[in-house]
Amino acid sequence: MADRTESESRKLLGRLRDTMAEQHAGQERLDRITHLTADSMGTEVCSIYLFRDDETLELCASEGLKAEAVHQTRMKLGEGLVGRVARTGQLMNTADAPSQRGFRYMPETGEEAYSSFLGVPIQRLGEKLGVLVVQSKEAREFTADEVYALEVVAMVLAEMTELGAFVGEGAALTARHTRPALLRGTTGQEGTAEGHVWLHEPRVVVTNLVTDDPVRENERLCAAVETLRVSVDELLAGAADPEQVQVLQAYRMFANSKGWMRRMEEDITRGLSAEAAVEKEQSSARARMNQVTDAYLRERLQDLDDLSNRLLRILTGQGKETGADMPSDPILIARNIGPGELLEYGRGLKGIVLEEGSVGSHAAIVARALAIPLVVHAGRITNEALNGDHVMIDGDQGIVHLRPDDTVVSAFRDKMAMQAQALERYASIRDIPCVAACGARVELHMNAGLMADLPSLESSGAEGVGLFRTELQFLVRNQMPRRTELAGLYRRVLDSAKGRRVVFRTLDIGSDKVLPYMKPNDEPNPALGWRAIRVGLDKPGVLRMQLQALLRAAEGGPLTVMFPFVAQYDEYRQARAEMDKALERERILGHPIPSKLSVGAMLETPSLAFAPRQFFQEVEFLSIGGNDLKQFFFAADRENERVRRRYDTLNVSFLTFLEGIVERCRETKTDLSFCGEDAGRPIEAVCLAAIGLRTLSMRPASIGPVKHLLMRTNLEELRSVIATAKDQGHQSVRPAVMAFLSDRA
Repeated sequence: MADRTESESRKLLGRLRDTMAEQHAGQERLDRITHLTADSMGTEVCSIYLFRDDETLELCASEGLKAEAVHQTRMKLGEGLVGRVARTGQLMNTADAPSQRGFRYMPETGEEAYSSFLGVPIQRLGEKLGVLVVQSKEAREFTADEVYALEVVAMVLAEMTELGAFVGEGAALTARHTRPALLRGTTGQEGTAEGHVWLHEPRVVVTNLVTDDPVRENERLCAAVETLRVSVDELLAGAADPEQVQVLQAYRMFANSKGWMRRMEEDITRGLSAEAAVEKEQSSARARMNQVTDAYLRERLQDLDDLSNRLLRILTGQGKETGADMPSDPILIARNIGPGELLEYGRGLKGIVLEEGSVGSHAAIVARALAIPLVVHAGRITNEALNGDHVMIDGDQGIVHLRPDDTVVSAFRDKMAMQAQALERYASIRDIPCVAACGARVELHMNAGLMADLPSLESSGAEGVGLFRTELQFLVRNQMPRRTELAGLYRRVLDSAKGRRVVFRTLDIGSDKVLPYMKPNDEPNPALGWRAIRVGLDKPGVLRMQLQALLRAAEGGPLTVMFPFVAQYDEYRQARAEMDKALERERILGHPIPSKLSVGAMLETPSLAFAPRQFFQEVEFLSIGGNDLKQFFFAADRENERVRRRYDTLNVSFLTFLEGIVERCRETKTDLSFCGEDAGRPIEAVCLAAIGLRTLSMRPASIGPVKHLLMRTNLEELRSVIATAKDQGHQSVRPAVMAFLSDRA
């Protein structure tokens, strides 16, 4: 029985291959496939439904249903049994279709005569393309062998759809990768950009799906798997850090998995090529990954997916180097990317779009440092985009326009032109001190993290660096940097600042910033876990080394240092004690001591706002870390799209809380600044200034827009507007503020 089934399966695949090789138009190919599938499986009906848009399926070919229903019958995702298969990505096999939950009778098709139903999703690497259905009058469930045969046909349909074999009239038969696509993600770095796609990892294209020689294909598979195993073993032998070892051990486990190998060998025996067998397993892993919520299992399936890509590249010979030239205006598209790889691309990138990633990821930090617009969580982008595709990204809105039509192009370019005109206006006020209409002086500083940021001090008109993130130099390396290296880097930063103040933040790691050479900690909520100053105090060797590097970089000049994520007075005292020890050591060694040393802290937790008065008297300056403070104040994870936009910075409760911090610092004469995304948003910035925050630090590109609005705003009047809105019981002062600013525009 098994031999007959395998023979029939290979025979069906052979007939499919011959049909695909014939010179027919897309519709005729689909019609022939439904005919031969129904004939081979002994069913009265075979139908192919393809997506015409993200939510709508269209009957594109059928053997057995009414011919006039083709391209006329449509259903929404989840509608009827076909829509249910499409939505879940799971097959359905039933002897009594009308009795199934969600069954929908479509009289125009004539399907009332058919009782049995087998529907399998047409999908490629987790991307849903349609549904393949067979039906028969006999009330029976289809056998496992029949299910397998239909799954193989669906896979071939998916691959040939990807290769453009079914192009015809109508939306459902439009060539893939040609239609305009709008993808919504999350803002990782603001800004707009237009350019052409450059794929970080070009997709592997499988063209030989069917084989007449299973023995040879199994030999090819075994040879490729052995090459893969050797390469993984070599990587494992050279791995040093525990995290990398853990990942490679998972790779080796999968590469030596007998079940994985057996399933691919069975697929080859039934008629698939080695490449097709690997991709069939990869698609199954992707489909399972979309159903799994457990983070550990998803990570393991991700490992299997990556391993399958490696195996496909070995089999096809398609490496990352495709011979294509990077466009002059590249928009980088990737599933995810590490900070080191991103830095290798450098400022030549016009924009970045990631399918995964997060707003606090290493890649996002580097993108902000390089001032490159970034969109994360752009689902499907790596499947949808091709090298060279025209693409426009709106980092302000988290939107990607892939292959945009003329209307979108025109509107987008108008927006970019308006931004360019605004930049010209901002250039005219670049060297003028920021003085509000009421005469209040507001200092505007920039955030930085790389040497490449420092030229922005001149071009943006920033008065200094309000935050220099020191962790990037640790994140982009495979081992801990040396003290002498860090001292040299910090010295170059100070030299580039040309006497302007630079506030160095000590190492802020943990949470979403894990060093590649440090053992990761499995924490249920890392944002509230072992991070920043907590790591520094528990592992004082690294903190001391960094403080010594900073002291030496000053070379006897002024130095400003602040500690991140201080939650209570005692943490600041301990950190300050480490600074005092480092100072004493430098004196003993005969090294020059900074002429003026300012030591401060970042206020990122509500608890620090209520620290004893002695803390405010002792600390030399405070910088409000608005991003973390807001998420802890509202108990809203800034990585969670469901809640992060729910709470407004101009919420009365949050502004009142900030006013309390301002008042405490005023009483103790403690210098105070605000650092974070909200400082770079003009509306939020003028409100922060109105409640008394007169030093703001932001990304360089935001300084012009913020200064422009501040110089036109009377902060005393705005403060009255805010106070009135609070007295009237408004939840947010934003509507009142917007009305006030509009009246004076």
